[in-house]
Amino acid sequence: MSTEHFWLTIGFLGQAFFSMRFLVQWIASEKKRESVIPVSFWFFSIGGGLTLLIYATYRHDPVFILGQAAGLFVYLRNLYLIRRK
Repeated sequence: MSTEHFWLTIGFLGQAFFSMRFLVQWIASEKKRESVIPVSFWFFSIGGGLTLLIYATYRHDPVFILGQAAGLFVYLRNLYLIRRK
């Protein structure tokens, strides 16, 4: 596998994590028949955000890096608030 293919795989993996978080949220909401955000949503958010941050760093994309870093802060904060409760 070439270096470029490796990094594209990392980028697509991050996107897959983000896609999974919406699927998990949709299924949980359908089961409860109301809008809910399960804890797994935040774990998939962290997985996707961290993976995409690594990819963005490799690409030297400051806009992408800032966006993913800020998102990670929010996802971690939400998990902290859930755990504290």
